[in-house]
Amino acid sequence: MSHEQMNEHLSAWTERESMAEAMIPLIGRLYRKNNVVTSIYGRAIINQSTIGIIKAHRFVRQVEHNELSVHDTLPILEILDKLDLGRAHIDIGKLAVRFKEQGSGSSLEEFLREEIGEVVGKYQEQCHEESCRDTKDVVLYGFGRIGRLLARILIEKAGGGNNLRLRAIVVRQGGAENDLEKRASLLRRDSVHGSFKGTITVDEENSALIANGNFIKVIYSDGPDKLDYTDYGINNAIIIDNTGKWRDEEGLGLHLKSKGASRVILTAPGKGNIKNIVYGINNGDITEDDRILSAASCTTNAITPVLKAIHDEFGIIDGHVETVHSYTNDQNLIDNYHKGSRRGRSAPLNMVITETGAAKAVSKALPELKGKLTGNAIRVPTPNVSMAILNLNLSKDVTVESANDYLREMALHSELQKQIDFVNSPEVVSTDFVGSRHAGVVDAQATIANGNRLILYVWYDNEFGYSAQVIRCVNQMAGVTYPIFPSRVR
Repeated sequence: MSHEQMNEHLSAWTERESMAEAMIPLIGRLYRKNNVVTSIYGRAIINQSTIGIIKAHRFVRQVEHNELSVHDTLPILEILDKLDLGRAHIDIGKLAVRFKEQGSGSSLEEFLREEIGEVVGKYQEQCHEESCRDTKDVVLYGFGRIGRLLARILIEKAGGGNNLRLRAIVVRQGGAENDLEKRASLLRRDSVHGSFKGTITVDEENSALIANGNFIKVIYSDGPDKLDYTDYGINNAIIIDNTGKWRDEEGLGLHLKSKGASRVILTAPGKGNIKNIVYGINNGDITEDDRILSAASCTTNAITPVLKAIHDEFGIIDGHVETVHSYTNDQNLIDNYHKGSRRGRSAPLNMVITETGAAKAVSKALPELKGKLTGNAIRVPTPNVSMAILNLNLSKDVTVESANDYLREMALHSELQKQIDFVNSPEVVSTDFVGSRHAGVVDAQATIANGNRLILYVWYDNEFGYSAQVIRCVNQMAGVTYPIFPSRVR
């Protein structure tokens, strides 16, 4: 390669960097002023670096077999910035590709006005409507692995206001003398998910954490029914119980005895008649009258969307779900007593066969699969990211190509695009999915098909992906909904 050709490559790169840098203030302004969340093929680009934005464009090559350039998307952001938009999720990558395919004969601005006309010029109207609504206060009851990730997402999504607001964290009485500092440190640093994106200040005088400008009261309590949230200016709050201690209606109902609490969602499978919600599947079952809900389990959230997609297209006769699951805090670091079978053995040193209710729980969100699935789990010595192996017998024959093409389409252009992701690389391993916000990621390279038999491998970040699903449920409970553009279904 000549010196001139090498310079051309570098010049092209620096130009892309420059254009990506120009996108950052536009992305930020749309988010903080208009509550417009921008993405590229499902990859959020808010608070991303120039390299992160360029990599998001590069990802499109995996799924569309074509490059997407910042030359295509920067003009879209520049126009969106001038349209006085109301709240929305806008995928500028998909809009750019759609304009290339369908936009001939119209200007880019005309095309965008037609595609997202529903929210054009709606900013002032939205502000007036939201000023009249009840608050959207959220309280985290518990502050463990899931609680801290929920906090990160809620803080990140605070935007310009009028979204969910994390107002308080409730923890047990009797912490260490420097309890606040310790909790701030756990939120600030995470061995799996990395550093918190922003700043956290400890306010000892007011018993609070201030994270990216969000004042979060830390409340110490001996029980969910022993609080008065209104003392802290918290009203009509949604309580996210992430302790797992109470799972039935009687136990979770204790939260509703505390003044200022209006609804409860559990970050674990609920027992009895509690609705187990897998967002994207049966969230339509949520009503204004529901006071107690469950967000089911991480595994149920990971497998149910893929199972629904396959059942809708090919029909599932029966099947087995084997979960290869990272160890959790429920297990022991070294061999010690545990009430569960095998779980007392050292988690970092052993693969541990254990039970999972996920396969049976699928039927709570997807009744048509009741009695058709069995399941088991193997806990393995990794701290995060799990895999579900779906071994299915279908109503019709299937090939690797037809299954993968269909699931790719579902991941990109269906109502399940937030739940199902798709990867087609022969080199991915579990750590590549840390931080994934999808419920599950289909590994196309691992798909096996033989006649009517289909085996799918679905990765999922059992911490972050699940937390994202919980927040989607809470958004719906609070009435914080975003129109999605372009239209989900192609």
